[in-house]
Amino acid sequence: MGKKKKSTSSAGWSGDPSELLRVGPDFDLASFDRAGTPGWEGDKDAGEQFMAQRGEELSDLQERLFADGRSGGTRSVLLLLQGIDTAGKGGIVRHVIGMVDPQGVALASFGVPTAEEREHHHLWRIRKELPEPGKIGVFDRSHYEQVLVVKVDELEPADVNETRYDECVEFDRTIVESGTTLIKVAMMVSHAEQGERLQERLERPDKWWKYNPGDVDVREEWDDYQAAYAEMLARTSVPEAPWYVIPADRKWYARLAVTELLHGALTDLDLGWPAADFDPKVELERLAGTSRA
Repeated sequence: MGKKKKSTSSAGWSGDPSELLRVGPDFDLASFDRAGTPGWEGDKDAGEQFMAQRGEELSDLQERLFADGRSGGTRSVLLLLQGIDTAGKGGIVRHVIGMVDPQGVALASFGVPTAEEREHHHLWRIRKELPEPGKIGVFDRSHYEQVLVVKVDELEPADVNETRYDECVEFDRTIVESGTTLIKVAMMVSHAEQGERLQERLERPDKWWKYNPGDVDVREEWDDYQAAYAEMLARTSVPEAPWYVIPADRKWYARLAVTELLHGALTDLDLGWPAADFDPKVELERLAGTSRA
């Protein structure tokens, strides 16, 4: 059997982040503390040390998942990342997913649809990128762009857009039913922090490549996007596929929290190592027979 999930209460966490950060019926985005560190009792240094420890465990858990997939298993994990520009989605990919073997990771980023993608239903391009058995899939943005960017910018009729919430939820359910553990993460940065991060990109030549003038256009629609996120979270966080809202002003905490969510999901799969489909003793004897010493 695989490793059992370790208690977090004695290791810096006062509670399980999968419970503390989950969107429930009483969640209020307007009052959400985006600089908070829910459940973490230590400081930044302690968080980074704990994350490094978790990284070693993640590597082992990810290898078990990959081996299971190579041996006929059907399980996979999908980490879905949503957040406005500067929320830190790229940092999650580099610092969290970067701790595991890249051959077991399938990363997909969803920007403005291509001409080909626009000819299909909005879920067409998403479905093509779902992780294969044994893989950790990572979505940088997702099908939920339909109720965020598309909604805010009124890129489709309101009556059509209204149907997207149920479509997204049903799609999530099919993902889970197929054997994929779905982790939906909404990274929420404050208005002030976003402004500082955009300013840094403009003041540092090594950050210019990250900057897009359209980022300021989106920032001018801040209130509309916050309303869209609040509605999305309220209408599409379901028991089979809940949303987890991550305070993103402190990058170290956001990375730590997502690491813990991923660690918990992989641990809960309880995967052991696949049994050999050969006789190890026989193969050891055959190997010994090839010695030239």
